[in-house]
Amino acid sequence: MSISLELPGSGRIRHEEKITVYVSGEELLALEQARLTLRAQHGLAVDRGRIVRTAISLAMADLAAKGSESGLVRELQ
Repeated sequence: MSISLELPGSGRIRHEEKITVYVSGEELLALEQARLTLRAQHGLAVDRGRIVRTAISLAMADLAAKGSESGLVRELQ
């Protein structure tokens, strides 16, 4: 399977597909802190979904580019 990603994340568009992901309280707190940091320090008012979509896109691009040397593979081993 080949995935071509030109831009990280899909941005502010209507999304047709949905998944449910369960996270720990600490992971949710870290995600919310990242959202607040993006707003306070970088002037980016984004929602948690956009952060997650961008993170997924970056991980998939890294996997496609680096394969077994990608951060995703290293973290999951």
